[in-house]
Amino acid sequence: MRTIDQCNFKDKKALIRVDFNVPLDKDYNITDDKRMRAALPTITKILNDGGSVILMSHLGRPKGGPEDKYSLKHILGDLSRMLDLEVKFANDCIGEEATDKAENLFPGEVLLLENLRFYKEEEKGDKDFAGKLAKLGNVYVNDAFGTAHRAHASTAIVAEFFPNDKYFGYLMAEELKNAEKVNHGADKPFTAIMGGAKVSDKILLIESLLDKVDNLIIGGGMAYTFAKAQGGEIGTSLLEADRMELCLELVEKAKAKGVNLVLPLDTVIADKFDNEASKGTVDSGQVPADWMGLDIGPKSIALFSDIIKNSKTLLWNGPMGVFEMANFEQGTRAIADAVVAATRENGAFSLIGGGDSAAAIAKFGLEDEVSYVSTGGGALLEYMEGKELPGVKAING
Repeated sequence: MRTIDQCNFKDKKALIRVDFNVPLDKDYNITDDKRMRAALPTITKILNDGGSVILMSHLGRPKGGPEDKYSLKHILGDLSRMLDLEVKFANDCIGEEATDKAENLFPGEVLLLENLRFYKEEEKGDKDFAGKLAKLGNVYVNDAFGTAHRAHASTAIVAEFFPNDKYFGYLMAEELKNAEKVNHGADKPFTAIMGGAKVSDKILLIESLLDKVDNLIIGGGMAYTFAKAQGGEIGTSLLEADRMELCLELVEKAKAKGVNLVLPLDTVIADKFDNEASKGTVDSGQVPADWMGLDIGPKSIALFSDIIKNSKTLLWNGPMGVFEMANFEQGTRAIADAVVAATRENGAFSLIGGGDSAAAIAKFGLEDEVSYVSTGGGALLEYMEGKELPGVKAING
């Protein structure tokens, strides 16, 4: 693996693709700076070598051009404080200003470019656009695992302009190492915990995992499609009617492969999608007509937790319920606690798969109690599915 440890950056200008796509509130305050903090070791190594740093990232999903609410200028102050230096800013990611500021950057200085996605060429993987970015630095570093599954100009195409001077940053290297540990070096028993809303989002991952895991726990909204497919009543719970047959096929595939596929035994129900809704608990497949399932129940928690605590490798992707609502967070919290217990007491390796799972672990203050929390939801899913990530291939060649 080509990492920045193989390069001395003295007097070099490192063009780094980072993932600073952080959430902002209405006053443009960062509400979660984890992705920015994750990039600091890479930036610091290059500065300490005597190099300078040009940072490029996207923020949000601007439509068709610059939008103030998606400007990276909003994170400039926080980034300067994190690095304890005044980060320079270019009001465009290409063009005269960006070129001048990059050319006049001294060793030890940092320049942040404006949002890459203000140009549609970024997401299209346009080579001319990538070439303009490439001219800003003489070494390319990809440290944005969260976008590694996208064949965008700044993640895959730009690397072509640095045939002998392209590297993974520390975050990318760590993400790949931990994903690989689960994908191809998992100690047994290996348990995958799949949650979230839709079966369709996780089909390829589930099918891939059936060749690797001993236990596959299914919770969250997707569990109701399984329940309905098996003849249960789910009221107004989430349902992908066109995936019911697939759910039955996955159950049969698990049996054929000797995988213990575990579905909820009970569910916490509500009469509306509201934290203050009336709630109750029923067995799975017995949800009354006008009620919906919003969390797993106590019998499910006990069953799932027992399996998790006796595992040696754990992959968790997707919450067990609507953990954003305090009255329906118990299932997700209990699974988080079980993963922590397995990690701390049983020496299990636990990988939390980005997205909502990472948000849940953060909400419960347990980020430091598990083995690794990925910064890339979609990227990790695709890597675990066995797909080649364009951002990884671009460095590995």
